[in-house]
Amino acid sequence: MTQQTAAAQHSNEGFKSGLFWLILLASAILEAVWATALGLSDGFTQPAPTVVFAITATLSMLGLGVAVKRIPLGTAYAVWVGIGAALTVGWAMLTGVEPASPLKLLFIAGIVGCAAGLKALPAK
Repeated sequence: MTQQTAAAQHSNEGFKSGLFWLILLASAILEAVWATALGLSDGFTQPAPTVVFAITATLSMLGLGVAVKRIPLGTAYAVWVGIGAALTVGWAMLTGVEPASPLKLLFIAGIVGCAAGLKALPAK
């Protein structure tokens, strides 16, 4: 393998890895959507939030499943849950469903920081 071919292959691998991380991020956002819709569904008695829940939960799980083809399961799951949880509680605070406090914001920032730290670690 020539040096140029090796460099091109390495660049392609980096792009693919980034794509899987983007899929994971999109899945985490969808997790926050389905969790919020679940709360609004009132035990699946409200049709619109129930439909949003079903669609976004399915898409979120599918994305997580695709992401773990390239990202280790433990890392992917921790990032997926952490980002999804932080977005869910952040949205709840923004909409007034849940009170905000400096400590709550600090702990949410900690969750996001830990997820970012997992992404920053070397792949192998």
